[in-house]
Amino acid sequence: MRAVWTVWTVWTVWTEWTEWTAPIRRAAFAGSALGLWVWLSASSPAFAQAPFTLTSKDLDPRQPLSIAQVYDSDGCHGKNQSPELQWSGAPAGTKSFAITMFDPDAAGPGWWHWAVTGIPADTHELPTNASASGSLKRLHAVEASNDFERPGYGGPCPPPGKPHRYIVTVYALKTTDLRLTPGQPAPMFDHEIGTTVLGRASITVTYGR
Repeated sequence: MRAVWTVWTVWTVWTEWTEWTAPIRRAAFAGSALGLWVWLSASSPAFAQAPFTLTSKDLDPRQPLSIAQVYDSDGCHGKNQSPELQWSGAPAGTKSFAITMFDPDAAGPGWWHWAVTGIPADTHELPTNASASGSLKRLHAVEASNDFERPGYGGPCPPPGKPHRYIVTVYALKTTDLRLTPGQPAPMFDHEIGTTVLGRASITVTYGR
């Protein structure tokens, strides 16, 4: 009888303890589940914000630059059209975008082919020839004078020899006002862009003669 009484006592205590602690265990499980979700959100690529990316129908890193984007003077015979661009995944807090095109292989400090700021935050693409067609003006964007000393886009025109690299970059900025005016030198644009960058995405293409 003592053994039966002991078993019954243990069973009763266990049952009461299980019922009493059930809310605590459910809360602990919920807390663990929430913690796991937060950890996954912060560490798993599946939950992370999409990367800031730039794509273009006119620019292919695997192919030489099209003649449509090449300069139209100084011995070059292109169409001098700024490239079509599309971007996505801009960082939170982006207030505007800027774009540059730079040749790091040119003599001296390199060569600026294009610099534009003031592209509205709700704009995520530019058509081919946006610089000369008026598309950027309609967005109230501001274009620099390139190193050909011409406003807007000036395409590649390297000296004969080894192909040069051309880096096209879109910048996500945390301001809408860089206090720049049309026609100021592209290096000035580059300096002001650098003071307010939240993120950047680039495509590098090549061209040679």
